[in-house]
Amino acid sequence: MLRVLFPLLTEEKKASTFPAMASRPPLEPFPVSTPAATLVFTTVLTQGPVSRVEVGRRTGLSSAAITKAVRPLLDAGYLVEAAEGAKGAALGRPANPLRVDGGRAFFIGIKVTGDEAIGVLADLTARIRGARHVSLDTREPAAVLEVISALTAELRTAAEDYGVPVQSVGVAVSGDVDREVGMVHYSPFLGWRDVPLAELVRGATGLPTVVDNDVRALTVAEQWFGAGVGADTFALVTVGAGIGCGLVVGGRVVAGAHGVAGEIGHLPIDPTGPPCHCGNSGCVEAIAADPAIVRRIREVTGEPVATAEDALALARSGHPGAREAYARAGYAIGTGIAAVVNLLGPGRVVISGEGLTAYDLFEEQIRAAFATAAFGAAKECELLTRPLPFEEWARGAAATAIQMFIGPDKP
Repeated sequence: MLRVLFPLLTEEKKASTFPAMASRPPLEPFPVSTPAATLVFTTVLTQGPVSRVEVGRRTGLSSAAITKAVRPLLDAGYLVEAAEGAKGAALGRPANPLRVDGGRAFFIGIKVTGDEAIGVLADLTARIRGARHVSLDTREPAAVLEVISALTAELRTAAEDYGVPVQSVGVAVSGDVDREVGMVHYSPFLGWRDVPLAELVRGATGLPTVVDNDVRALTVAEQWFGAGVGADTFALVTVGAGIGCGLVVGGRVVAGAHGVAGEIGHLPIDPTGPPCHCGNSGCVEAIAADPAIVRRIREVTGEPVATAEDALALARSGHPGAREAYARAGYAIGTGIAAVVNLLGPGRVVISGEGLTAYDLFEEQIRAAFATAAFGAAKECELLTRPLPFEEWARGAAATAIQMFIGPDKP
């Protein structure tokens, strides 16, 4: 059944949020054709409002190159600035900050879990304008495709209320996903192998479509619009039904040569540990993911724990066996994070995911294991938590659609 999580804006709020649609130029192809123009637009998108002078400082581009990049974006309405302002005394050009007009283009992001599909309508700044949840009765690709198509149609209708068409769709799923070809090679939670999801969604909706790993998509959103803004190198670690990791190195999200990178969940840390669905034993995910914690608690306590909520309640009641399972998970997560930091040296690791509801039960162990396993000055890496609802995962999918719209030469 379809249910609205965030109601779409009322007419009154819509009018105050967006200028009258009649005052805007008609939508046209995105006027960016060079890497320099892409760099300028992305800088304003992710770090704006920002002046031309500051864009130059941050990108290293000349004032002439910035002017050449900005002019068509202003003419097409993707960038805006104040109507009046001071002139740069030394440079003789507008000092008004540039910002992106979020309402100039809309995008759809869809996150597919094992139980539901979550869709969001997002603007060009990845601000969520509406959201829908649809339960999945089956995980068969054909049935899931029908749900994605229905979600897309519903959200496109919502976008039409603003007079702004949807430009593209981003879909995020867990597992081994090759974004370049839009192929889901393996998704353990969905039970999929070699599903050409981008091609299927594109054919069903008629919209340009990008499909990516869900953690990598969330990393894109955090890099451009969240905790990673301005960070050249950082990692996003997600805990919950699985253990994932997205990596940004040198300002770019790492996808890997074969679409697989940052698989901290499948880092074997205990050769005598429990079997993992990937075929190895003692992986971080086999110890620290929610299903692994539930199994461990059943084994050591004999209690009929069936869900992560049951496990959390038992641990919070003070049961020593349940608390031990969470402590064990914390050590596994902390050890995995230390391995990432030792290899890549990020200045920041953001910990997120639905598993943060239990963070008080294993924070101490995460930090202790990290401090033990991190090498030398790597211990100085900042660990911070960022609780995010599932709608943020769908927003991550929308962020990948925004990337595709801006163009392949994105910084």
